[in-house]
Amino acid sequence: MGWRIVHIKEGELLRLKLDNVEIVKLSKKVYVPLSDINMIILEGNRTTITTKLLVGLSHNNIGLVICDDKYLPVGMYLPYGQYHHAAKRVIEQAQWTTEQKAIMWRQVIGQKMKNQVAFARYKGIEQERLEIMEHLIVELTDGDLTNREGHVAKVYFDSLFGNSFTRDDEVLANYAMNFGYAIERSCVARCVVGDGLNSMLGIFHHNEFNSFNLADDLMEPFRPLMDYWIDKQVLAQDDYLSYEARIKLIDFMNQTMIINRQQMSMDHVMQLFVQSFITAMTTNDPTALLEIKLQDFI
Repeated sequence: MGWRIVHIKEGELLRLKLDNVEIVKLSKKVYVPLSDINMIILEGNRTTITTKLLVGLSHNNIGLVICDDKYLPVGMYLPYGQYHHAAKRVIEQAQWTTEQKAIMWRQVIGQKMKNQVAFARYKGIEQERLEIMEHLIVELTDGDLTNREGHVAKVYFDSLFGNSFTRDDEVLANYAMNFGYAIERSCVARCVVGDGLNSMLGIFHHNEFNSFNLADDLMEPFRPLMDYWIDKQVLAQDDYLSYEARIKLIDFMNQTMIINRQQMSMDHVMQLFVQSFITAMTTNDPTALLEIKLQDFI
């Protein structure tokens, strides 16, 4: 299992060299073993990558993220069909019932909402707003038919950034969240396909133009953890989304949290979370879902 996220800025050539990624830049060569890597992030417009390396990435369940001129991730390359029982798993996934998915969505989105309250409390948001969010969580139902998640998000962002804030504002907080969430999404997607699931078949998200509906579902509990990381590492130290700030956001995946009294990397936690999700769905036991708590990360 890899442990590195390799960030390459303006590399010239990436190719496979004896089970290593060979990175060529300014006539210098750097080698990174494939077995060490779980994700490669590419920035810049001049990089050439060989098909042989892409095959090596697939065989080693390594994701590849491509960023645009604004440094935002806009594309993903993920392994295909590397899980040994891929067809069996997708057949089971396609048979999940509407009721199963609704119950599981309540578990998943409930974790996100609780983590948003925890981060708001950490930031010293007034008690009245915390109580509003906690009351909305109590009203959460299977499938969140009354959109309690949306109401909590409104109170959450208004409390953190002011009542006029929207996620479309061109401000550092939004740039950082867009970048950070994209990194989380890519890593969850890699875990999803690595365990043989079809990333298009979500339990809540079902956009016909979205190839990553399930990744969008399962990354939800991790979003407030990224919010905490952005607040601590970027908003408190940077004025714009600089190269150094982007490196800090990528480094989120190298951080550790406590799960079942063990210290684990964020990437490992995401893998366990996806595997617990599969167990919960296949055994029809939503309590099997691993609980992601902000308190275990701070």
